[in-house]
Amino acid sequence: MATGTHTRESAGRLATCDPVWDRIAEEAALIADSEPALASFIFESVLSHESLEEAVAHRVASRLDHEALSSHIIIRAYREALAAEPEIGAAMRADIAAVYDRDPACSRLIEPVLYFKGFHAVQAHRLSHWLWEAGRRDFALYLQSRVSSVFSVDIHPAARIGRGLMIDHAHGIVVGETAVIEDDVSMLHGVTLGGTGKEGGDRHPKVRCGVLIGAGAKILGNIEIGRCSRVASGSVVLQDVPEKTTVAGVPAKVVGQAGCPEPSRSMDHIIAGRGDGG
Repeated sequence: MATGTHTRESAGRLATCDPVWDRIAEEAALIADSEPALASFIFESVLSHESLEEAVAHRVASRLDHEALSSHIIIRAYREALAAEPEIGAAMRADIAAVYDRDPACSRLIEPVLYFKGFHAVQAHRLSHWLWEAGRRDFALYLQSRVSSVFSVDIHPAARIGRGLMIDHAHGIVVGETAVIEDDVSMLHGVTLGGTGKEGGDRHPKVRCGVLIGAGAKILGNIEIGRCSRVASGSVVLQDVPEKTTVAGVPAKVVGQAGCPEPSRSMDHIIAGRGDGG
C-alpha cells in the first residue's frame, strides 16, 4: 500500500468528536505524505494511536526511554494516571492551544506534540505530579531527574501547575517543590521559581493566572506574582508583585502597568516608555 493512501486511511480511521485530535491526525497525514522519510515516525507518534492522550504518552515516553526505566513502563503509568484523573487530558489540550496561540514559531497543533520540549516537559510533570500525589514518590522523582537530563527542565513533582502553561524554548527552567503556577501562564527559558536558602515548608513562589515571565527571570521565596502581571527578562524578584503590573530590575521594582489585559497571551515584553525589551 502506498504511504499516502496508508496515512490518509489511518487519519480517517482516527476521526473522532475531538476536534484537537482530529486536526492533529490530519496534520500528521499531510506530513507523512509530503516527507516520506518521516512517515514511520509520524505513524508511530500519531497515526497509530486512537486518542491524543495515547499519542502524547507515547511521544513523551519515547523521549524519556532509558535502560533503567523503559518507555513501556512510563506509558503504563500514563494510562493509570489518565484513567484516575481525566483532567490531565483536558490540561494537555489547553497546553497545546496555549503554544499554538502564543508562539509565533508554531503554525500547527501537531508541532508541540512532536517537537517542543517545553510541552513534553510539562506533560511529563503532569504524570510525575499524579504519581507524587498517589504516594509513588520514587517513580515521580525518577521522572523529574530524567526530564531534567533530557529536556533541561527541572520541575519538582509536588509543584502544582494549572492548565494552559506555555514554556517557550524551555531550557534551564527550575520550579521548586512548593511552587504554584496557575492557569494561562507563559514563561521563557532560564526562569527559576526557587527558594531563598535552606528554609523548609512553603518556600516557593505562587504565580497567578495570566502572568508573563521573561527569559532568565529569577523569582525567589514564598511570594505572590499577581494575576496578569509581567516579570521582565533578567529580573530578580524577591517581593510580592501586585496584579496587572510590570516589574523589572535587580532587585525587581514596579516600573508600570502590565500594558494589556492578558500578558501571557500577548507575549509583549516591551516596557512602555523605555524602548527596550522586558
